Amino acid sequence: MLFFSYFKDLVGQEVTVELKNDLAIRGTLHSVDQYLNIKLENTKVVDQDKYPHMLSVRNCFIRGSVVRYVQLPKDGVDVDLLHDAARREARGG
Repeated sequence: MLFFSYFKDLVGQEVTVELKNDLAIRGTLHSVDQYLNIKLENTKVVDQDKYPHMLSVRNCFIRGSVVRYVQLPKDGVDVDLLHDAARREARGG
């Protein structure tokens, strides 16, 4: 639940999602659920030469189990908030 609540705070910001098949998609985070399924809007493929068939995709739903990494905006990372949440999670509350 730690990451779910953190990602909910990032809704509306631009993120890059790298999938396990090496496809990286950049877009505006529209929503995320407890399984870390992600919906992106205004998407762009990072490597357009490698995935030209993805150029027409503007919105997408990404299943959480296929996500390798989520790159966050630099100004969107509140390290203190993450530390506090991780401590609470470790204490079980």
